[in-house]
Amino acid sequence: MSVPEDSTNPSEPQPHDPDAHREDDFSEPRDVSGGRREHDADSPSGDDGDLSESGMSGWFRGVDRLALSLWAGAWLGVMFFVAVIPRVLPTIFDGRPYLDRWAQWDAVRFMDLATHGYDGVPGRPEDPGWPAFFPGYPLLLRAVGVVIPDLRVAGLLISLVAGTITMVALSRLAEREGPEGSGRRAVIALLAGPPAVFLFAGYSESVFLALALPAWLLARRGHWVAAALLATPASAVRITGLFFVLALIVEYVVGEKGRREVGWRPMAWLALPFAPLAAYSFYQWTRTGDWLAWQHAQEAGWDRHLVWPWESFQTTWRAAFQTDYEFTLAFRIELAAAVVGVVLTVVLLVKRRWPEFTYVGLQLAALLLSSYYLSVGRAMLLWWPLWIGIAGLAARRPGLYAGAVAASVPFAVLMLLTFTSGGWAG
Repeated sequence: MSVPEDSTNPSEPQPHDPDAHREDDFSEPRDVSGGRREHDADSPSGDDGDLSESGMSGWFRGVDRLALSLWAGAWLGVMFFVAVIPRVLPTIFDGRPYLDRWAQWDAVRFMDLATHGYDGVPGRPEDPGWPAFFPGYPLLLRAVGVVIPDLRVAGLLISLVAGTITMVALSRLAEREGPEGSGRRAVIALLAGPPAVFLFAGYSESVFLALALPAWLLARRGHWVAAALLATPASAVRITGLFFVLALIVEYVVGEKGRREVGWRPMAWLALPFAPLAAYSFYQWTRTGDWLAWQHAQEAGWDRHLVWPWESFQTTWRAAFQTDYEFTLAFRIELAAAVVGVVLTVVLLVKRRWPEFTYVGLQLAALLLSSYYLSVGRAMLLWWPLWIGIAGLAARRPGLYAGAVAASVPFAVLMLLTFTSGGWAG
């Protein structure tokens, strides 16, 4: 039985049969006990890239405005591209209305959940995979739908707002942990990443990041109550929230602004983010009699269960290189994303980035110990240590950074075309 990281439709792919003063490119230097260097709030950049004692400080500072500009430009560009591309490739889109191009795969699933709940759409066969979707995003979509009845529009607007928060938070975090300019570079790297389409579509990734990244920033500053309060809804949006709160606990134990500075009392607040998982498990138990219905749905809906890592690799490899069907390219992308995840996890381990190692490593284990690789590429969006690491590398090797971004953009466009034309993109 595998922990559900992402879920998809039954027709989804399934296999047949930085600077010289930096110690590393992923974050600020640590001492042997896990402490971190803090940026000077009076640094030349004019901001510390973090949260102040009173909360979000210095609204629309330089790094914020740049991050917002990048996000606004990317969002407008993507929306325009999807609007005009059918004129160039009419046979791919088959005259599909604009909003329907965004209503694909899990976006439809979320809209059905927001409308009908977990009992399913009336008149359709029961879908055993539905409990794998956590309730946070459907509930948010349902709430916004009160004001915006067209849930296709509501989903796009939720992602727009959540993406705005995500880009500012990522920029501040990268600027705080890396050399000056890291915020801009991290945002560009994220937006140019192959799975970036899911930041724009009506998916849960942008909402999760909009909660988790500010929570991480707050934790880094020692604001543990506020961090726990933000992590709580994040754990209702995705199972990834479980891995996130475990990483927060590690940060509290080893971090400079954790127990060594504030003592053990705030530790109790870090139990709060487990409440949504407990509540959702109880809810599904009242429906199905199964406390782990959200996990077992992976087996029932997609035949995903716990296997040895070499078995899942072999299954995915065969689907990627020994077959030729509509999902062959998708499985090749899954393999590439898995390699990136393994490299990132090893780097975090070597650098003794224990909180980030916990966060990324647990996600990767859940994905790579499943029957086959699925949505590993999409999970990359949630690995902010990757984007911050790429930004840090750019400070020392700008040419390599520019080349990587340039090489990534065509794949991002390919994934955008694939998704909006109804194909499986992750």
